Formats: sequence, C-alpha cells, structure tokens
Amino acid sequence: MADAEADRKRYAPPAWLLTGLRPQPAPVPWAAVVRASVALAAPLAVGFALDRPTYGALVSMGALSGVLGDTADAYRMRILNIAVPQLFGALGIMLGSFVYGTGWAAVGALTVVALVSGMISTIGAVASLSGLLLLLNSVVATGLALPKPWWVAPLLLLFGGLFVLALTLLAWPLRRKLPERVSVADTYLTVADLLAAAGTDAYEERRRATTRSLDTSYDLILARRARHHGRSSTMVRLLAQLNVVIPLVEAAPAVHVRRCPLPEAIPAAVRDLAEDVEESRTGGTEPELPAPDSPATRAVDSALRHAAAVVHNADAYNVDDRLGRPAALAVRIRRATRSVLFSGTSWRYGLRLALCIGLAQALTSLVSVDRSYWVALTVTFVLKPDFGSVFSRAVLRAVGTAAGLVIAAPVLAEVPIGWWDVPVMALLAPLIPALTVKGYAFQTAAITPVILLLSDLLNHRGVALVQPRLVDSLIGCVIVLVAGYLLWPESWHTRIGHRLADAVTDLADYVESAFGTGDDDGATRPDHAARARARRLIHRDLSSIRSEFQRALTEPPPVGDRAAAWLPLVVAVERIVDATTAARVRVNHGAPEPAPAEVAEIRRQLRELAERLRATEVLVAVRTELPGDEEGVLAPLRQEVAAARAIASPQP
Repeated sequence: MADAEADRKRYAPPAWLLTGLRPQPAPVPWAAVVRASVALAAPLAVGFALDRPTYGALVSMGALSGVLGDTADAYRMRILNIAVPQLFGALGIMLGSFVYGTGWAAVGALTVVALVSGMISTIGAVASLSGLLLLLNSVVATGLALPKPWWVAPLLLLFGGLFVLALTLLAWPLRRKLPERVSVADTYLTVADLLAAAGTDAYEERRRATTRSLDTSYDLILARRARHHGRSSTMVRLLAQLNVVIPLVEAAPAVHVRRCPLPEAIPAAVRDLAEDVEESRTGGTEPELPAPDSPATRAVDSALRHAAAVVHNADAYNVDDRLGRPAALAVRIRRATRSVLFSGTSWRYGLRLALCIGLAQALTSLVSVDRSYWVALTVTFVLKPDFGSVFSRAVLRAVGTAAGLVIAAPVLAEVPIGWWDVPVMALLAPLIPALTVKGYAFQTAAITPVILLLSDLLNHRGVALVQPRLVDSLIGCVIVLVAGYLLWPESWHTRIGHRLADAVTDLADYVESAFGTGDDDGATRPDHAARARARRLIHRDLSSIRSEFQRALTEPPPVGDRAAAWLPLVVAVERIVDATTAARVRVNHGAPEPAPAEVAEIRRQLRELAERLRATEVLVAVRTELPGDEEGVLAPLRQEVAAARAIASPQP
C-alpha cells in the first residue's frame, strides 16, 4: 500500500502545473459572453451576405481583439481598454503589410516592433494590451496576404474593435447604478465584514479583501476623474464617501489587537451606509451606536459617525483627495515616456521580447514552416510580463493549444466554408470570455479554434491547418523557454525578497510619519492625509508582493519552493502595518505618546531588516531583541517587528 502511494506521488503531475490547470473560481461574465457571440458572428454573416467573406473575417479578427480587451468594470475605462489598443492594432497591421514578402527586412522590422511593444507594455494595463495588439497584428500582416489597398485591412480590424465597443456601450444608458457607486458600496460592505471579524481568526483575510476593494474603488474613480478633472459632482461625492471610510479601516487594527469583538450594531451600521451609498440616499439620521469603552472603540465610533455624516450630506464635497488629483494628460504622457526610456525593466523586457521574436522570424525564414507567422504569435502571447510565469505559460500554452485543436479539427473537417461558419462562430466565440476567467490554458483552448476558423476563411486550408498549428505552437514555446527564460538569470529567482525589502523600507517611513522623526528637537509629523497615503502605499506594495508570490508558485523548483518560504514574512509585515496603525489610533484617543528614542529604534530595526532582505535571495539571520517600554503604546508593534525578524532568520 505504501509503495502504491509512493508510486502515485512519483508519477503525479508537478504542483506548479496542477496550479495552472486548475480552473479559477470566477463567475462567468454573461454579458461579455453574449457580446462575444454577436461581435464575432455578425461580421461573418455580413461578409457572406455581401460576398466578401475575407472582409468579414478581418472585421471578426478586430472584434476578437476588442473581446480580449473588454475586461474593465467602469464604462469609461472600457473605452480606454478597447479603443486605444485598437489604434495600435491598426498601426501594427499597417506596418506589417508594408514589409510583407520582404524576407530579412521583415525580420528586422518585426524585431524593432517587438522592442517597442515590449517597452510600452510595462507602462500599465492599457499600454500592455496596446503593445500586444501592435506586435500581434504586425506579425499577422507579415505572414498573410491582405486585401489591397493598404488601408483596407487596418480599417476593417479597427471597425471590428469599435463594433465591440459599441455593443459594450449599448447598456450604458440603461444602467441604473454607476459602476463606481456600486464599487464604493462594496467597499463599505468589506469594511463592515472587517469590523465584524476584528478580534477573530478571520480578520487577516478580511483585511486583504478590504485592501483589494479600496484599490479597485480608487482606481475606478480616479480613472474617471482623469477625464473630468474634478468637474463631476457625482465623482467628487463618491470620492468623499470613499475617503471617509479610511479612518474606519485604520481603527480596525486597534480593535483587533484587543481581541474583543465589536457589538453587531457597528458592522450593521456600516452595512446600512453601504446601502445608502448604492442607492444614493441622503438626509439619513445619525446611527444609534453603543457607548465606546476604550480608545479603540472611541476611534471606531468617531470614524463611523463622521462617515455617516458625509454619506447622508448631499453637499459634503469638500473632502481632501488622499491620493491627489490626477495629472493632466500631457504630464502623464511625459512621465510615461520618461519611465519607458529610462527604466531598466522596460529595456530588459523589450530586449527579451525582441530577441525571441527575431529568433522566431529568423528560424522560419531559414526553415520552411507553413504559415510561419503562428510561431511568432505564440511567442507574443506567452512572453507577457504582466501575465504570470513565463515557464508555466509556455507549458500551459502547449496544453491549451492541443485542447483547442481537438475542438477545431472536427469543425474544420466537417463544416464547409459558408453560412454554416456563422452559427459555429456564434457557439465558439462565447467560450473566450467564459473560459478566460478560469485560467490561461482555458483561454488558449477557447481562442485557438476561433483563430483557426478565421484563418480558414482567409486561406481555405481546412483541416490541414491543424497539424502545422500544433507544430508552430510547440516551436514558439521552445523559443520562449530557451531565449526568453533560460538565458535570463532573473527568471530563475523570485523577486519577492527585493519587493518585500522595499515595502519594509516604506514601512519604516510610515512609522516615522505616524510617530515623528525621533529627533532631539521634538517629533514632527505630517498630517493625517499623508499618513493615509503612506499606509495605502504599503498595502499596495504588499498586494503586489502577493501577486508576485502567486506567480512564483507556478514556477518549477527551486523557484516555486523558495517563494513558498516567503509567505510567513509577508504576513508578518502586514501585521506590523496594522500594529502601527493601531498604536497611532490609541494615541489619537488618549494613550500617551511613545518616546522618540523608542520610535527611532523601531525604524532602525526595520531598515536593517530591509537591507538584509535586499542583499540575499534566501531568508537571513537578523537580531530579534527589541527593548522598550513593555507597558507603552508601542509594545504590540515591537512584538510584531521582533516576530518578523525572527521569521526572517533561517530555521535550524
């Protein structure tokens, strides 16, 4: 029996592969499913009706790009996510058509486009998708004979993307509630859950959920404000309502440290405020709350009453924006350009992508590969910096392509080119948004038959497309694994330690902003808004670290194993943030100020920990004793810092 169990474990797939193949527990976006069906099938129907099936296929290809970009919640963000990348996609198809059939000139041109695409992809989500479509369409145009004149194909693809955008915007006038308002209301609900969990084991998970919800709400509102520049009274009011929930979040750690759950009336009052926010109700009465019995509960009581006053007051607009007003468009463009040109990360990724694309194009120029553009397409899809582990994506791409070909083979073999392609596309296209939320392998399996069906409309190869596509995908995956992974030493290491070191450094600054510099001349502190910005910056850092942690877990050993070792320290740093906030709240509500020397010692210990983490790839030994007033307000904070330093030391 034991031998059978050992054999089962020996021949079982590795954990990192199972992680990628396990479907994510995400709901199906039904609206996107319907849009994908209409957006990709309708152009084919129009193309057949006009006896222009090639034109219909090109419009559907543009619609496919729009479907991939339709991932935002707020409508104005959807406009950016869909429209801006389509312009880059049209530019890519135009550039590729200019070098079609030029041999090595096309190799050089695509290599340069790959460099630019990779560099701009590091700016942000919209730029990442724009860079992806720029390179993808350039690759397609260098491998397929497109309709003449040169402007026809870019125009058709652009029309397909705008068709998806139009379908997305149809529901805008019909929506009763703004996505931004719903998001803020959801944030209030997560804060209510956080307060209800204070003092229990569920607190840590609720705190992380609150951070994610705050980040989402601020991103949605500030993205809209970037366009309106503060003139929208609705957005100003929503921002005010979001800002006043921050003191409640800051008070939660102080309650949690006491390990004394709050009365149910307090989370219930926050849930009532969430309903008022979602329904945009004003003029409500002050909540009936139990009398506070400690500095922590007084902080909660004060924050909750202030939040209720802002939510119920229709004129409560004059609240500071804690993240600052978005800069003007010209300023943001200058910042992004400077970041791309002078960032080592953007150059490394750009050169990495350019090398792989250049190798793919050179290989298919030297070796006869049927429809060779698929090799470069595979490289482009796999080698994305913000899409997770390169290694696991290459493996999952091969698995997903094989699964997609199983679906595509009977379709290409049995469905003749013509009107039957329309209902088939109407059935295949919805799988893309439905399976994209489940994982990368599932997305690949859904996209592959759709692309093959569109390719068949352009080159009439039928089932003969299947085997070459599998071979081309495997070649592209091998190129990525060798030239995009093995040749780059940074791929073999986790970046968690360095990012965690940066977060600990910011944490030391946060302690300083909360309790002063500790100078002999007296403690000087910035205002509450500065402390709130510092705290949210740290939580964003930690959220990014957790994302990197999840990515690293999908890497093969030893990277994945090393990543798992960092999780306890990530949790410890999160607890230090909460302990700092709890101590500040206690001071604000009557506890004595800590001695400047004690604050300075904690800052020094945190900076020392950051330096040790930054200097190594593995956990290191650090001194854990941290003397101070055992009865003082910073005693819990010192305990959390000592625990973090103990965790950072290797275990015997």
